[in-house]
Amino acid sequence: MGKNKYLFVFFMLLAIALAGGIFTKVYVNMEAQGQKGQEICVVTSFYPVYIAACNVAKDSPGIVLENLSEPQTGCLHDYQLTPQDMILLSGADLFLVNGGGIESFLAKVGQSYPDLAIVETSDGTDMQERGNAHVWMDTRRYRHMVENIAEAFMEADPAHAHIYQENAAQYGEKIQLLTEEMKKLREVTSGKPVVIFHEAYEYVAEELGMDVAYCLDLDEERQVSAREVADVMREISENQVSVVFAEELYGREMGDTVEAETQAKVCYLDTLVRGDYHMDSYLEAVQQNIEVLRQAFAVE
Repeated sequence: MGKNKYLFVFFMLLAIALAGGIFTKVYVNMEAQGQKGQEICVVTSFYPVYIAACNVAKDSPGIVLENLSEPQTGCLHDYQLTPQDMILLSGADLFLVNGGGIESFLAKVGQSYPDLAIVETSDGTDMQERGNAHVWMDTRRYRHMVENIAEAFMEADPAHAHIYQENAAQYGEKIQLLTEEMKKLREVTSGKPVVIFHEAYEYVAEELGMDVAYCLDLDEERQVSAREVADVMREISENQVSVVFAEELYGREMGDTVEAETQAKVCYLDTLVRGDYHMDSYLEAVQQNIEVLRQAFAVE
């Protein structure tokens, strides 16, 4: 009888201990969920906006950052929202986009989620005419986009405003170093004509002070006609164009034709819409573009 009594007490104490452990775990999980609920869910539209936002949000406990499209998607001109995208946006507090028509689906998002705050990060960047919204290609404009993102974060999460302000300043200094390198290139390139095979390079040409003699906007669905090929060759000849800016993915075939039939050199530049999620990936891609340009213009 006595032995049974001790066993009963033992099992009671064990049950209490186990229950205590379970309730403690539940409490901790509830606390964690409560803290997570206080975080601001921010969704970015595509790669260049995400990388900028990632650098601004660095080390902040107030932001949960997600990207809508895959980092290899490219530009979003014809992007179609998936059910998974809509689910992601349904839980977002802030949607950071490039703007200027890049995200053709914005009207649908606005209609579906009228309470979702949408910020166009290109606002105030002095966008080029004809609907060319590839502002991230210009290092000066990209830095302005970073500043816009910081302002959006500070407004949404004022408790950590100092973090966003400091991060934006630090990242801005890194971008400024690239801008200074582009300025040195401009001393050699200013006033020179260039033919481009993607409208995004209009921003590179502008930063370098170059004159765009002809733009053949190539993409995955673009079929180049014989007349367009002839036009490109004529513009290169008449304007004495020595350099063409092209994208490796869609411009290689046309680039080979140019180098076979003219004296112009084709520079294959990154359009900065694809990459990994490494925080310095934008900086590294721009630096690679600068190295390609240096070689093309024989700049040490």
